[in-house]
Amino acid sequence: MENEVLKVFDVGRNEIGKATREEVHRLGLWHETFHCWIIGRDVGTDYIYLQIRSASKKDYPGLLDITAAGHLLANETVRDGIREVKEELGISVSFEELISLGIIDYSVTSGNLIDKELANVFVYDCSLSFDDFALQVEEVSGIVRAEFKQFEALWLGELEEIQVEGFEVISTDNRVSIKKIVTKNNFVPHEKSYYEAIIHGIFEYFG
Repeated sequence: MENEVLKVFDVGRNEIGKATREEVHRLGLWHETFHCWIIGRDVGTDYIYLQIRSASKKDYPGLLDITAAGHLLANETVRDGIREVKEELGISVSFEELISLGIIDYSVTSGNLIDKELANVFVYDCSLSFDDFALQVEEVSGIVRAEFKQFEALWLGELEEIQVEGFEVISTDNRVSIKKIVTKNNFVPHEKSYYEAIIHGIFEYFG
């Protein structure tokens, strides 16, 4: 995976070459990613779905993250990013069903990892049950959902903690239901401005 080749960009979002994934993160080069946030309404309440990163992941194991996301390879277009939803979550969706929130650029440094992403961000509005998810457990160990209003209040500083509910895969044929209280520390540390942009985009969509 570290040898995957990605397109790299300057600060003006102009493509300037290619580099391996390892080089991109070691040198802090701007690169393209695909983000898909799944939202839905259940009994009149709006929810946002979050993945639990696998405990075996090199970066941010066990933390809550974007529902499905991944790097765009050098030979891929943004439309190709839809594969991440199927690969990670087992959910079939067409690119035309997605709602674009545009490109959000942000930078996060964690240890030796310098992650500078041009994130092509999308929302998928659907009615799903937790039984609809078939996870790629090497990448994703579980799925939870939070009330969107609570998620919004958490990242806007109005709440210190929120409740999430969903399931986690314990073994190949064993998933357990979970309901717990989480704080910002339980999330992958994307920039606060990134979360704020997501909240604004989804809020505009919900109207």
